[in-house]
Amino acid sequence: MKTATTHYAKTHLSELIREVREGETVVILNGRVPVAKLTAVDTVPRRRPKAGTVTSAPVEVTEDAFEPLSEKQLEEWGI
Repeated sequence: MKTATTHYAKTHLSELIREVREGETVVILNGRVPVAKLTAVDTVPRRRPKAGTVTSAPVEVTEDAFEPLSEKQLEEWGI
């Protein structure tokens, strides 16, 4: 496990992140006191699907979906 002072971590963050991505764990020290641990995240970044890719089931609509609402239904909706 590697250690780095807060000053070093601020000025070399990109380098430390690269090392963490390669499997290293970095403990950040405030003076000689450990205050934080920099570790890799286990999740894999999500990639967006290509345009046109079907990502969900089709929506099913009943035959009466576009029929006008009855007076009672309009009243229930407060219209």
